Amino acid sequence: MVASAAEIVQIPVVGTDNFSYLVICAQTGKALGVDPGLAPESLLAVLREKGVSLEILANTHGHHDHVAGNDFVLAETGARLAAHPADVLRADIHLQDGMTLTVGTMMISVLHTPGHTPGSVAFRPAGTIITGDTLFVTRCGRADLPDSNPEDLYNSLRKLAQLPPDTLVYPGHDYGPQPTSTIAFELAHNPYLQCPDLESFLKLRME
Repeated sequence: MVASAAEIVQIPVVGTDNFSYLVICAQTGKALGVDPGLAPESLLAVLREKGVSLEILANTHGHHDHVAGNDFVLAETGARLAAHPADVLRADIHLQDGMTLTVGTMMISVLHTPGHTPGSVAFRPAGTIITGDTLFVTRCGRADLPDSNPEDLYNSLRKLAQLPPDTLVYPGHDYGPQPTSTIAFELAHNPYLQCPDLESFLKLRME
């Protein structure tokens, strides 16, 4: 199978600063949904507008503001749920680092990016990265929560920083000066990616 390019639709979740996403295969009309959040109708409305079929609903991590709409979307669409078992136990597809999700003719890589939560993952359709709460535009996720690990977060951010500079970044929240960016932009403007070592990162993120 030759992987096709994906259309990525960034969807503001009504009443929040979260983003949901649809990753759509133009050849087949099948889609991957990401993080329906507290207002799953936001994602479903775009799904209906585009006239596409949701094959997989995936979570970047297990926090309530990202997964609260899972059951509603699954009931409406019959999609399968994909998530990392460290965060979401009852998923149909247990995500692991390096695995690939196939939706239509799209091949979407999974990167395990722990730190904000143990089971945080990012999704990498060709040329892009959907980062959840690991990397925001000019910011990064919290590492002071009960299930967070700041050293893991630092390592996950270093992992994302190694992606090609023109990789488009789609974050889990609208926290930055613009809704999307690139790895090159983050390397130039995100202080958390500019930390030269773990010690400096911990000082910036945790103090």
